[in-house]
Amino acid sequence: MNRLSIILPAKNEAPALAALLPRLRTEHPDAEIIVVDDGSTDDTRSICKCSGVECLSSPYSMGNGAAIKRGARAATGNILVFMDGDGQHEPADIARLLEKLEQGYEMVVGARDWGSQAGIGRGLANTLYNWLATRMTGHPVADLTSGFRAVRADKFREFIHLLPNGFSYPTTSTMAFFRSAYPVAYVPIKAAQRIGKSHIRPLRDGIRFLLIIFKIATLYSPLKLFVPASAVFFLLGCINYAWTFIHDGRLTNMSTLMWSAAVIVFLIGLVSEQITNLAYRK
Repeated sequence: MNRLSIILPAKNEAPALAALLPRLRTEHPDAEIIVVDDGSTDDTRSICKCSGVECLSSPYSMGNGAAIKRGARAATGNILVFMDGDGQHEPADIARLLEKLEQGYEMVVGARDWGSQAGIGRGLANTLYNWLATRMTGHPVADLTSGFRAVRADKFREFIHLLPNGFSYPTTSTMAFFRSAYPVAYVPIKAAQRIGKSHIRPLRDGIRFLLIIFKIATLYSPLKLFVPASAVFFLLGCINYAWTFIHDGRLTNMSTLMWSAAVIVFLIGLVSEQITNLAYRK
């Protein structure tokens, strides 16, 4: 029989947890509920105690991904549900994710619609991530960065060592499941406006979102990123050579540099591919 563990990473989300935890307990009275307190300075611990919920506290903030890893290690259920502690996710949707999971999937993700995105900028970024991940994996990816998901515990723990301590654990786990040929499904959800202030800062986290794009490629198949880049350098070298040969009748250093870059980028891709294969070896 499956046992359910619900894991909520939280940092100063006391008002949201006060409303969310009783609803979770009502919806899933037999589930193990774990709040991972990521260095909160509010009443998170006392609210968990009053709600009869286990709280794993950290003396300082280590990041959303670190909280997910701590919760996954502590959970005793063979089915894990991850959801944000800020009140965005609807407890009633957990049943829909579990129903889909029982159809033979290893991970089911709650896919947000456009109206559930936190602003136009985040919506456009997530659309780009979804498109790129779909092209990389060859499978439809409806919401790469959603933090609301149900997974089989044994499969998820295979990739704990790959998960970052920051906010991009959904991207990493999704691409890891695809890379290992574990079936992933999506269930449409509507996410509410979060209670309280977001911990994401656009300027500070802009580079992080850019790095996610490269992580999508390197977690699945680095050659799919490096081969096109190598081809671009090779093509630019050929174009430059054709131009200089027609006008000056000679080969320039720029063409040679472009061709050299093409070879180097391709070789880096080969090495990255081998490293990626080692990362997924059990």
